[in-house]
Amino acid sequence: MSTEDTTVDRSDQDTDGPSGSRQGLGRWLLGLLVTTVLLALLVKTFLLQAFYIPSTSMEPGLEVGDRILVQKVSTWVGSPDRGDVVVFEDPGGWLGAQGEPEGNALTSTLGAVGLYPEGGHLVKRVVGVEGDVIECCDDGRLTINGSDPLEETAYVDVEGLTCLGPMTGNCDWTAGPVPEGEIFVMGDNRDASGDSTTHLCTEMETDCTDDPFVEEDLVVGTVLATVWPFDRFGLQGGSASSFDDVPDPVTAP
Repeated sequence: MSTEDTTVDRSDQDTDGPSGSRQGLGRWLLGLLVTTVLLALLVKTFLLQAFYIPSTSMEPGLEVGDRILVQKVSTWVGSPDRGDVVVFEDPGGWLGAQGEPEGNALTSTLGAVGLYPEGGHLVKRVVGVEGDVIECCDDGRLTINGSDPLEETAYVDVEGLTCLGPMTGNCDWTAGPVPEGEIFVMGDNRDASGDSTTHLCTEMETDCTDDPFVEEDLVVGTVLATVWPFDRFGLQGGSASSFDDVPDPVTAP
């Protein structure tokens, strides 16, 4: 019998042994991890993103510590509507010192791919859209484009409020017309929200450079649901009916 006849090819046997099984499992797990990360990146980019609520500005609907999901589809197919609760990037100087979820290298990585809530954004309700003129206040209530006063008790806790205007307590102001491609936003907790109203320029401010409007391009998406804590789990939205009777803005001839 020749040497060639007695030589055994053990390559197949090696891959069938314990070492080969471990290598196969490792490759499968690596492939699964890569696929999961890629899917998470796609979802974060085009569909959903998680955020953390760091302040009381949207109470009672959103509380400090809530984790929310924001859907991005609406930003791809249209503009924000009155009544939408949106998350947007800081237009510049709107964010003060806010608490954020405790994190580490792992949570930072998960946040980058959309698997952990991110900070650095604001969440407010859209009150005015392109062309709208918002006025405060008729018996403590807002009007838009000369509408009847808005009934906002479905999402604003009015107890103790003098008016549903800004946190500064000034109940006599007008904003607009809202420029093209921009929105006017307010927090539901009207006494404690750094929103468009806090960036209005008064008649006394001759050198005011504040801008109360937010560019639509800065909007990440619309709040879809509260997902944590579990006892607060639920869909968001459904309050836009307060704006149903607002007339279209008057356009110049």
